Amino acid sequence: MRLLQMISCIGLLLLASAANAGNASDHTNNWAVLVSTSRFWFNYRHLANVLSMYRTVKRLGIPDSQIILMLADDVACNPRNAFPGTVYNNADRALDLYSNNIEVDYRGYEVTVETFLRVLTDKVDQAITPRSKRLRTDENSNIFIYLTGHGGNEFLKFQDAEEVSAFDLADAFDQMYQTKRYKEILFMIDTCQANTMYSKFYSPNILAVGSSELDESSYSHHADSDVGVAVIDRFTYYNLEFLEKINKNSTLTMRDLFESYDPVKIHSHAGVRTDLYERDIAHVKITDFFANAQAIELDDYEDDESDV
Repeated sequence: MRLLQMISCIGLLLLASAANAGNASDHTNNWAVLVSTSRFWFNYRHLANVLSMYRTVKRLGIPDSQIILMLADDVACNPRNAFPGTVYNNADRALDLYSNNIEVDYRGYEVTVETFLRVLTDKVDQAITPRSKRLRTDENSNIFIYLTGHGGNEFLKFQDAEEVSAFDLADAFDQMYQTKRYKEILFMIDTCQANTMYSKFYSPNILAVGSSELDESSYSHHADSDVGVAVIDRFTYYNLEFLEKINKNSTLTMRDLFESYDPVKIHSHAGVRTDLYERDIAHVKITDFFANAQAIELDDYEDDESDV
């Protein structure tokens, strides 16, 4: 009887181990694509949103060589800025997000729908596009894609001049899948009616989250009276508040992050789409997307006595 109990326990342990293995990430590198699609002074908060996410992923180890940063870059030196050469995300101005440590890959009128989609699918002109401005991912890459700006039902504005649709984005992701440009994607968007932007996705291994439902606005968190405009959006603010607790060795999961969303605080209903994603988000570490993974290969080493 005792032998049967031991065999049963071993079997349960093996099943549990297999289940955990199925939920473990085996990606080898992390990338981030961070885009503020707005321009003009009154959209200060969108620049602060994207620079805040940029600071977070860099703090957690994703290097600039694996971050594509796209923004209008017209706020820090705007004549209305009471604090020239700076961008803040909090009214106490404790942290300048616009420092010597930022590397902008696409700025101003380079930030277009065409450029964004070409970067995702690697259809840029490789003869004239530096490696630093290309998304050089592969089938082992986890990619965090963050968008912020002004949106509507199944569209996102780019600099008040054009729009990218939910269909455009879904097709771009499918091209990425077909050409083996990612292992998993975390798509996050902070706009009005944000959740409609991931409604058309159909490619596997995409985890998507947005700030607001259809016909809902995405609201700013607070303004700085000296700056004169709102300095961050609510959805991004509360994501950052949670992510500040994270370090590279954190065991917190994506489910922990999603369960922290409080519609009372955010003033809208954040949405999460998991049906295209294969792993259980309860076992997906936040660091699988927001931190950096490095592939390490160990070679057998034998002392060569002839060299001694």
